[in-house]
Amino acid sequence: MTDTSHLLALGHERYLPIYRPRDLILERGQGARLWDTEGHDYIDFGAGIAVCSLGHCDPDLVAALHEQGGRLWHTSNVFYSEPPLRLAEELVAASRFAERVFLCNSGAEANEAAIKLVRKWATAQGRAPERRVIVSFRGSFHGRTLAAVTATAQPKYQDGYEPLPGGFRYVDFNDLAQLETAMADGDVAAVLVEPVQGEGGVMPAADGFLQGVRALCDRHGALLVLDEIQCGMGRTGVLFAHWHDGAVPDIVTMAKALGGGFPIGAMLAGPRVAEVMQFGAHGTTFGGNPLAAAVARVALRKLASEPIAANVRRQAAAIRDALAAIDEEFGLFSEIRGRGLMLGAALNQTHAGRAGEILSYAAAAGLLLLQAGPDVLRLVPPLNIGDDELEEGLARLQSGLRAYLDARSQGRSEQVGSRQSFPLARE
Repeated sequence: MTDTSHLLALGHERYLPIYRPRDLILERGQGARLWDTEGHDYIDFGAGIAVCSLGHCDPDLVAALHEQGGRLWHTSNVFYSEPPLRLAEELVAASRFAERVFLCNSGAEANEAAIKLVRKWATAQGRAPERRVIVSFRGSFHGRTLAAVTATAQPKYQDGYEPLPGGFRYVDFNDLAQLETAMADGDVAAVLVEPVQGEGGVMPAADGFLQGVRALCDRHGALLVLDEIQCGMGRTGVLFAHWHDGAVPDIVTMAKALGGGFPIGAMLAGPRVAEVMQFGAHGTTFGGNPLAAAVARVALRKLASEPIAANVRRQAAAIRDALAAIDEEFGLFSEIRGRGLMLGAALNQTHAGRAGEILSYAAAAGLLLLQAGPDVLRLVPPLNIGDDELEEGLARLQSGLRAYLDARSQGRSEQVGSRQSFPLARE
C-alpha cells in the first residue's frame, strides 16, 4: 500500500465520518498553489474556505509564528501577554466602531460569544427572557455549536439536534418588510446578519439593506450584530464588508482570514455593549493565544493594506470576465454574484444540484474549488493571488468544466478519479 493509500485508509477508518474530503492528501503549499503526496499541483481557489487569504506559507506570517514560537506559546487568560493585547488595540483601531475585543479560537465561538453578549445586554435592559429574541436570515450560516447552529436558519444543519435553544426567529434575507413584521412586537433584542451570505449561496446584501436593518434596530431598541467571519478581512475589497453599506454595527464577529490559517476568532464590541460582560461572564482557555495573536497582527496589517484591496478589485473583475466567457461557451450559469473575491457562480436549471460533481472534475484538472450549497460554485482565492496563478486556475476551471460536460454528454458516471491530466484551455 502506498503512503497516500495508507493515509486515505486512516482517514476513512479513524475520522468521525462527518466529512467527505477528496481522495487526495495535500502535503505542502506556497502562495495560491498546493501539492499533494503524489506530486500533483493544484491552484487553490478555496483558500481553506476563505481562510488562507494571503495564500499558503506567507513568509511574513511564517516569520511571526517562528519568532513567537521561540518565546511563549500559552499562558491562559489568567495572565496577560503582549501579542493579544497589541492585537486587541489594533482591531479596535481598524474597526472604526469597537471599544473592546473578545479573542477566541473560531468563528462559531465568536458567534456564540455574540449571542451571549446580546442576551446579557437584554437582561441588563430589564427585558424578560421572552423579550430577548435574536432574528437571523434564511440561508445564513453562523457555526456548528448548538446556539450558533440554531441561529443558522438552514434546517439541514439543525436536523437531529433538537430540542434547539429557544429565542431565535427567521426571516428572508434582503426582505426589510419581513424583518419589520418580525420586530413589531418589541421582543427582538438583536438582528444577526452576514453582509454576504457564504453557505447560503454567496448572496450579498442588497443595496440599502444593511442600512435598513440598522434603522429598524434603532427604532425597536435592538442590537445589530454582523457576522463577517467569511466576508470580512478584505475579502470584498475593503477590510470590513459592511463598510460598503455605511451601516454601523454594535457587534462584529470575525475569524477565518484573521489568522491567515492559524486558528483564531474575535468578537468586537461597540459602545452600547462594551461594558456589559463583567468578570466571570464568559471565558475561553485558548482564546487570545500568543501564537495566534502574533500571526493575526501581521495578517491584519497586510489584509488592511491598499495593495491587497487593489488586487482584490482587479482580480475580481478578471474572474467575472472569465466566468462570463466560460458561460458563453458552455451555458452553465444562471448568475455570477458576490463581492470582491467572494464570488458565486450559480448553476442554471440544467445543471442544478451538480456543484459537488463539478468540484471533483475541477480537482481532477488541478483546481481546488468550493461549493455553496448544491447549486453554486464558490470562488474565494487568496486575496494576493497573482496574474499567472489566476490565469492558470481559470484555464484549469475551463478544462474541468469541459470534462464534466463531455462526461454528461456520454452518460458516464459521476465518479472522477483524483488528479487527471486534462489539457489546459488557454486563450
